[in-house]
Amino acid sequence: MNTSASQQKGFSKEEVKVLGLSSLGGMLEFYDFIIFVFFASFISKLFFPANLGDFWSLLNTYGAFAAGYLARPLGGIIMAHFGDKKGRKNMFMLSIVLMVVPTFALGLMPTFETIGYLAPVLLICVRLMQGISIGGELPGAWVFMSEHAKRQNLYFSVGILTSAVVGGILLGSIVALVVKQTFNDETILAWAWRVPFIIGGVFGVISIYLRRYLHETPVFQAMQNRGEIVKLPIKEVLKIMPDNFAAMLASWVLTGCIVVMILLMPNFMGGAFAKNGVEVGRLTTIYMQMACIVCMCVGCVLYGKFADKVGVARASILFAAVFVVAVFFYFYALFVAGGGFGVVCGFYLAAGFFGAVGPCGAPFYMTALYPNRIRFSAISFSYNIAYAIAGGFTPPFVVTMMTKSDPMNIAYYMVMLGFVSIAINLWFMRFRRDVNTEN
Repeated sequence: MNTSASQQKGFSKEEVKVLGLSSLGGMLEFYDFIIFVFFASFISKLFFPANLGDFWSLLNTYGAFAAGYLARPLGGIIMAHFGDKKGRKNMFMLSIVLMVVPTFALGLMPTFETIGYLAPVLLICVRLMQGISIGGELPGAWVFMSEHAKRQNLYFSVGILTSAVVGGILLGSIVALVVKQTFNDETILAWAWRVPFIIGGVFGVISIYLRRYLHETPVFQAMQNRGEIVKLPIKEVLKIMPDNFAAMLASWVLTGCIVVMILLMPNFMGGAFAKNGVEVGRLTTIYMQMACIVCMCVGCVLYGKFADKVGVARASILFAAVFVVAVFFYFYALFVAGGGFGVVCGFYLAAGFFGAVGPCGAPFYMTALYPNRIRFSAISFSYNIAYAIAGGFTPPFVVTMMTKSDPMNIAYYMVMLGFVSIAINLWFMRFRRDVNTEN
């Protein structure tokens, strides 16, 4: 009896294969989407006129980065529609193909010096294509994994997958670090900036190859056999707007945790330390960024394990509450109290670990919230619209707060997101199930 229970709780060989290939593919694809931000300062000089000034060039570059987020709803909703009708695996394959082409293109693209104002136009087109791809990738990955996982390992499996996707940012950090340590700025501006994007294209090809070995989810196959395929999934999705609004709020929290804490703040930490009389080199802030990503990846896995034991809502409330405290004191120590490097670093890493409430909270929440027959479309609709709005707004907001206003406003913004997570999970405990019983 104990042996049987142990086997039931563990992963079969097929489940390990699905989890491993899905996670590795998600990591490589997210690297393709995110590597852009690690070379934002170089791209601002290469693709925009020099007479714009540093602030406007950087703002335009982050605007191009945000364009990828704005394109996510289009790709996500279209791919999710066919994912709910034709199968999860087919759209899982299409999303990676759509990422490979623009990533390779960016690595080979001529700059402003060569083609003038056509360069920023092409740059935005590339980001739009990447946004369309990633709009279907992440919801598809969450659905694919959740429908392959056993009930007792549901959130743990999704947590591992999400950890791997966040690990794509770590992979981008490592590649960026190697490039910046190997080449000087002049060489990077001349040609070496292209290397990470060409590598990303190669990663994409590897992902396509890996996903050939994945199989359709048992849940979708069962829906096909029972004739439960919905003719127009988005029509049903639009009928449950209160649920969609709650899912959008969860996705908004995800945006803040990833975009602010991991992608943007490390770019400004060196200057903030300098104002406090602490000299911290660029290399040190990169290592801090990597450490924060590792903390968030570990947090995703442990958060998932905890959610399988106590329910996603209770686990999310705990993680969100600790995140609120850690993220406030991180910003306070950095910008107000003039805290030492060790103090700031400690709060930063704690915020990263419990900031897993963002990356994992949204997929956990939406997996439990939506029924199988419209799950792909519903997650894609709510997640991508929220991410498009919040992801498009957040980079310019952070840049403006850091350069033109009070950076503590970023702290208040992040604290608010923590309370938003607590509120929606309290609502979920009151009005919804804590596990989707259809799995």
